[in-house]
Amino acid sequence: MSRQGNIQKILPSLRDILGDRLSVAQAVREHHGTSLTHLAPALPEAVAFVNTTEEVSRLVKLCHEADVPVIAFGTGTSLEGHFLALEGGLCIDLSGMNRIVSIHAEDLDATVEAGVTREELNHALRDQGLFFPIDPGANASLGGMTSTRASGTNAVRYGTMRDNVRALTAVMADGQIIRTSSRAKKSAAGYDLNALLTGAEGTLGIITEITLRLYGIPEAMSAAVCHFDNLESAVKTVVETIQVGIPVARIELVDPLQMELINDYAKLDYAAKPTLFLEFHGSTQSVQEQAELFGDIAAGHGSSNFRWATRTEDRNKLWKARHDAFYAVQARYPGKDFWATDVCVPISRLTECVLDTYRDIEETGIIAPLVGHVGDGNFHLTLVFDKQDPEDVKMIESFNDRLVERALRLEGTSTGEHGVGIGKKKFMPLEHGPALDYMQAIKRAFDPKNILNPGKIVDLEDE
Repeated sequence: MSRQGNIQKILPSLRDILGDRLSVAQAVREHHGTSLTHLAPALPEAVAFVNTTEEVSRLVKLCHEADVPVIAFGTGTSLEGHFLALEGGLCIDLSGMNRIVSIHAEDLDATVEAGVTREELNHALRDQGLFFPIDPGANASLGGMTSTRASGTNAVRYGTMRDNVRALTAVMADGQIIRTSSRAKKSAAGYDLNALLTGAEGTLGIITEITLRLYGIPEAMSAAVCHFDNLESAVKTVVETIQVGIPVARIELVDPLQMELINDYAKLDYAAKPTLFLEFHGSTQSVQEQAELFGDIAAGHGSSNFRWATRTEDRNKLWKARHDAFYAVQARYPGKDFWATDVCVPISRLTECVLDTYRDIEETGIIAPLVGHVGDGNFHLTLVFDKQDPEDVKMIESFNDRLVERALRLEGTSTGEHGVGIGKKKFMPLEHGPALDYMQAIKRAFDPKNILNPGKIVDLEDE
């Protein structure tokens, strides 16, 4: 039974709470129901711009009573349709909850509201000699990053959001506010609700505050770009670097086509060849040692033309160019549609997975620039196609199916970073088997009326 229209019963109460911070305007609804990629829009029936955890609680209680779906929204940068309102309902925009609640420099942690972005947090931390390293590229909200278990270019050294969340405040499906943990560095007290809600994509609770682990800004940082004659040499360099234990902070793979697009978009002049972007953190001496060790490995695989950047502005320019890879693809192919996808495999299987995928790209004849957080076995493709052409759509879908099946066959995962959302949900039974039944049981226990971001990650049997 459709729940579209149920929200009409509670609109007056929502307006009493929010006033003009509740919108039913078409343009606002489209903004909150349209993905960056190929997925079809799915608009909420109303959008609530909230300021406090207590407001979120009051709204969710109303929606729970009236059986109205609730979807949390951060900055809208997710790529698998996480915030699409498949059953209409109320979108709760958390961007107004952008206060840094506290910074405990001596404990290396900070508590922030869900709407704070990673750049805002790092700006506030700079004067204290601290930073938060998780960098997915987009200036995403920390609530959204927690909900999707984001990672990014620094994950090879600093881990993902899973490794850096100490505690959460969340609003549950009935409107109850909970705190999942304390600020203690570790705890053996009960189930790990931090881990459960981190990566749940708003299907088990709406995260409104996060306590995050911080790090000291390294004494020295050095970034480099190096090129290879073929993709296999570049990937083998990465695998060997990780296996010998060089603690690189970032190590990113870019294929020749994506390198060409980055050059055009960012006005750079790097060779359009298989390329690694790297960064080393530590003391001045350790950074130099890391770079020399890496250089020896890379040279053994035929690398050429090292270019180093030690000044902050040069490093920022380099990484901005890498982070703008998706926009570089969009700029080259105006009028086309884009399917962003990712997989992750054990580092020992990375070479096989990348080369087999690249062979598939060439044999299929599709446009699919490749970039990767290859230090932890994760790589991404932007598939360029025309969604008005049924044959094109069929070809792209088949390619994506093969990509995921290949990663799973190599003991990997259907998504290392983007999350499940809508786009990867169909692969959940193949990846998890009977464990998916337990995920459904958790969803049913936390959200028996299935109002929290319905249709994402798992379906309930009676839907």
